[in-house]
Amino acid sequence: MIYNKLYHLLKSKSIYSGDIIPVDEKSDIRSFEFNSLAYNLLSGNEMYHCKNHDKSFKCRDFKNIRIEGIDEHIDISDINIPENRNFRYLVFKPANTDKFKDVVLFFHGFNEKYWDKYLPWAKKIADETGKLVVLFPIAFHMNRAPHLWSDPRKMFELSRQRKESFPDIIDSSLSNVAISTRLHAYPQRFLWSGLQTYYDVIQFVEECKAEKHPLIEKDFTLDFFSYSIGSLLAEILKLTNYNNYFDNSKLVMFCGGAVFNRLSPVSKFIIDSEANAAMYNYLVEHLSVHMDKNPRMNHHLGESHPEGLVFRSMLNYSVMLQQRENMFRKIASQVLAITLEKDTVIPSYEVVNSLQGTKRDIPIEVQVLDFPYDYRHEDPFPVAESISRLVDNSFNAVFKKVTDFLKA
Repeated sequence: MIYNKLYHLLKSKSIYSGDIIPVDEKSDIRSFEFNSLAYNLLSGNEMYHCKNHDKSFKCRDFKNIRIEGIDEHIDISDINIPENRNFRYLVFKPANTDKFKDVVLFFHGFNEKYWDKYLPWAKKIADETGKLVVLFPIAFHMNRAPHLWSDPRKMFELSRQRKESFPDIIDSSLSNVAISTRLHAYPQRFLWSGLQTYYDVIQFVEECKAEKHPLIEKDFTLDFFSYSIGSLLAEILKLTNYNNYFDNSKLVMFCGGAVFNRLSPVSKFIIDSEANAAMYNYLVEHLSVHMDKNPRMNHHLGESHPEGLVFRSMLNYSVMLQQRENMFRKIASQVLAITLEKDTVIPSYEVVNSLQGTKRDIPIEVQVLDFPYDYRHEDPFPVAESISRLVDNSFNAVFKKVTDFLKA
């Protein structure tokens, strides 16, 4: 089926309406409940406890920092958002197999509210590899966020207020105003929600190893497919390699792979300029100062937590440069990055800089492609009828590279 037809077919499915959503003779969609045990990392408590090290921390900024123009429906303590704690994730299940030894974890991009554009991608991977494909949502994205944050009328009004409060703001829109407002007010959210998602994935893996998943064998192998900012999560998982779970995991990144401060995410579809400036200031320019002042953050991003240390190395190109490059060198044969020539959000050259190193001596394969139609980072495969054949060819070319790598 041509790409745009498949897109509309899958979009029409009520993907969370039941446990089994038939698609065709090749695969179907399942959805499963997940209860995050790591939600208590998030802002909203006065005290926090690290069970691994039996350390307690008082959080001085447990109440959100208010800024002019923030809406009461957006200014919610993260720990008090139930959708982010209990949610459902999707699985594309190839037909004719009941339990799987081969699984692909699929991570999406930044400020994503719907799985629509990814459904054809996941189906293609499942159909071509025969592997179970798990679409796992990042904290406060997809169905892990209140529906109100996607309400066009409410978000349009909030964006109007935000533009009045910040007259020089760039690319504030109803699509990004919720996440932009929250990150502008409290940039630490990027760190804590990222760590929560990391621990959620580890929890998912360990539950599968404990035979708690009806479709997954306990001795399964796991690969990653990631897009955009989801690649940062996948890289942290692969590089940290918790309990050697990901020794043999392959990682395919599409339109992703660069360290955080080499991204250009200001877009009506991602975040606005005020949020971007606040995040860059906190996470890149002054993170070490904030860590010195915040014992809890210093603990979770320091030597005691390898995942936090790797996360920190992926925020700033010049920080922990040698350590990061050494880690990438060790996994080079297991990584493929596919980038797009006209991508301005995560430019190809920044992916090369991050993955192949300052001396270009890390043998990670980075393929730079271009398409014969207008596209953007957020929409590499437009569904316009006038270019449907061109898009179909490009989609098939990209995912042949993806599936060939995952099958090899």
